[in-house]
Amino acid sequence: MKFAKEIRVGNIIMVDSKPMIVLRSDVNGSSRTGFTYKWKMKNLLTNSPQESVFRGDDKFDVVVLDKKPVTYSYFADPLFVFMDEEYNQYEIEGENMGDAVGYLKDGMQCEAVFYDGKAISVEMPTTIVRKVAYSEPAVKGNTSGNVLKEAKIENAIEANQIIVMVPLFVSQDDDIEIDTRTNEYKKVVRG
Repeated sequence: MKFAKEIRVGNIIMVDSKPMIVLRSDVNGSSRTGFTYKWKMKNLLTNSPQESVFRGDDKFDVVVLDKKPVTYSYFADPLFVFMDEEYNQYEIEGENMGDAVGYLKDGMQCEAVFYDGKAISVEMPTTIVRKVAYSEPAVKGNTSGNVLKEAKIENAIEANQIIVMVPLFVSQDDDIEIDTRTNEYKKVVRG
């Protein structure tokens, strides 16, 4: 059992005896009044969507699912296609991918998550290295303190490019390490 505050996007939980994948999580409240979690979920058996609000101390059974290493192959709107080492293809719906679509790159290794023999989502490595596709040049004189700027990172589908906040010294075409759990810049990778 896990508390609602420990549940992340992509987790599979049991809600009213139904396996639900958390597609989106919005947090409201404060430490004084307590936090509430509004989740957009999808039933894995019927594919029907559901939105619910839970308190941070509500408990849920987290379903442990089978995982298998796969490689990202291509996008066949609205499905993302992955292949395992035996050349079996698995199609995963775009809405089940969550933030992972912003990090996908052709030939990328990740893990497919299976429920009842069907691929339902994908888990990204904790950290990845990506090239900065676009970033504004640093403005001279704007270097006091910890100043950040936006950088679009390279990925397989340009429409799904995500933005990472990076220090001013990071420039276009630099390779940077990113934490996929928090979408945070870690460091510039040289060589």
